[in-house]
Amino acid sequence: MTDTLRSAPAADPVPEGTSDRPQTLKRSIGVVGGTLLTLSCVTPASTLFVVVPDLFGSLGTATALTIAIGSLLCIAVAFCYSELGTLIPSAGGEYAMVSTLAGRLAGWLVFVLSLLVVLIVPPVIAMGTADYLAPLVHLDPAMAGAGVMLLATLAGLLDLRANAWITGVFLVLEVIAAAVVALLGFTHSHRGPGSLLSMQVAGTGHHTDTVTGMLVVSGLAIALFVTQGFSTAVYLSEELENPRRTVARTVLATLAISSVIILVPVVAITLGASDLKELTGGDISSMVTAWSNTAVGTFVSLCVALAIVNAGIVMVIQNSRVLFASARDKAWPEPVNQLFAKLGRFGSPWVATLAVGVPGALLCFVNLDTLYGVTGVSVTAMYLLVAVAALLARRGAHRETPAWRMPLWPAMPVLLIAVLAYILSQQEMSYLLWTGGITAVATLYWALYLRPRHATHWLVSIPEDARA
Repeated sequence: MTDTLRSAPAADPVPEGTSDRPQTLKRSIGVVGGTLLTLSCVTPASTLFVVVPDLFGSLGTATALTIAIGSLLCIAVAFCYSELGTLIPSAGGEYAMVSTLAGRLAGWLVFVLSLLVVLIVPPVIAMGTADYLAPLVHLDPAMAGAGVMLLATLAGLLDLRANAWITGVFLVLEVIAAAVVALLGFTHSHRGPGSLLSMQVAGTGHHTDTVTGMLVVSGLAIALFVTQGFSTAVYLSEELENPRRTVARTVLATLAISSVIILVPVVAITLGASDLKELTGGDISSMVTAWSNTAVGTFVSLCVALAIVNAGIVMVIQNSRVLFASARDKAWPEPVNQLFAKLGRFGSPWVATLAVGVPGALLCFVNLDTLYGVTGVSVTAMYLLVAVAALLARRGAHRETPAWRMPLWPAMPVLLIAVLAYILSQQEMSYLLWTGGITAVATLYWALYLRPRHATHWLVSIPEDARA
């Protein structure tokens, strides 16, 4: 499938008006900067306070176990990303890797799934800002979310190195918040470690319901989403120095750190909740206040609000790189491609940044009740296609290409494909239909527009310095 590839020169950006040479991004960050940005996209604190409460509501004491299983599965996923990200270091991320190794249609579907995830998730997380600013000021969630998205868009227009330091400072604060929650939870334990395996959730009245193994499997789609942001390292691969080494290190380091930052407080909350009703309610801020005092609760809430802003900045950066790469690879009509491929004075794709940030602000005013279900299905399906590409990564010329190579290949991707397919089969039909409908529309676009123009459109680019 390597006929889909073309080189993107690593020289200076192409002057305005030229379209025969693909634009390239500037290499400006190493492993530390890449890990800070990638961790900020995982955004452990906002994930802990915004996403995990929904899992507590449905899984109760089985939440920590489900996240732990999801983190173990993500090790295999991270191996696939590390190998493919060093083999195909493109700002297109998953779609560039899958297009190259599994064919253009598969790559296009991965692009649509990734775009679905990265466009919808930031505004919904951003709307959570209002809840955590409540100790200081009461804001409308939609207005607060829109403000966060616009702020993140402005930050996304800056140089990537500057953003690495901004997000690094915010990241320290959210790690402190997660550590405070963990410490308080462990020091106010109401149940023993055995409760982590009891799989109980509060039922109606004073009854306790048992969480079934099937419900845990169903929850794995969301659990995979909890640490999903480690893939950002692949999107940043064109801006990482020496990507053949730094991409794999950044992916694996981010997964390890984020899993600990998220899982340890989840265990502490499970042990520290006074009863199953409080745990299932998922109001972590109220738990923190009850364990300490109002001042500590306010501090943690403000740190979470900053974490959400941090996540918004990095997600806008990531999303703009995906849109930039898709335009450079001719996924759209030519006038649209030329707009999205423009680079600003700081080396960032400014039109693509505005194109993902401004609609994100508008989405804050839309009801997105099915977000997490659709996102979980999309992430699982995307990981499945990445695993298929990893299974094909050592054919022909790719066998000799310098890249980080995963251990236990091909057993690792084969096992991952089987597990992810089973997880997909256990998801709610409505979420599968939503995702399937979007995928069907994307396939129609491919059949009617991209495929007839296969010689000039959807041509994956890799910078020359990465191919050397």
